[in-house]
Amino acid sequence: QVQLAESGGGLVQAGGSLRLSCEVSGRAASTYNMGWFRQAPGKEREFVAAIRWSGSTYYPDSVKGRFTISRDNAKNTVYLQMNSLKPEDTAVYYCAVDKRISSMVLETTAVKYDYWGQGTQVTVSS
Repeated sequence: QVQLAESGGGLVQAGGSLRLSCEVSGRAASTYNMGWFRQAPGKEREFVAAIRWSGSTYYPDSVKGRFTISRDNAKNTVYLQMNSLKPEDTAVYYCAVDKRISSMVLETTAVKYDYWGQGTQVTVSS
């Protein structure tokens, strides 16, 4: 059973930074693509970043240049470095695993991911 645990959320002022971590247990994550999503109250879950098992990444325009996803396979952990945070970045952030081994397709829709963490709250004050 794959389990994910996010950490690193909190309250930060606009313009500040946070680094989220997502530790994977139950299986080595090195051959899986992984993603970060976020969900604000009353809104649908939104794609934030994805990283392929090989290390390549993809971001939507809303966070490109501000957020960076990375992975440390030795620690079975994926990170999301968030800089220049804006109030509209406020949401619960979730990490997720695409269980297809060594997939060349980086998915950007939530339904394509198979395992999810419990989420961590990020609040950006103006």
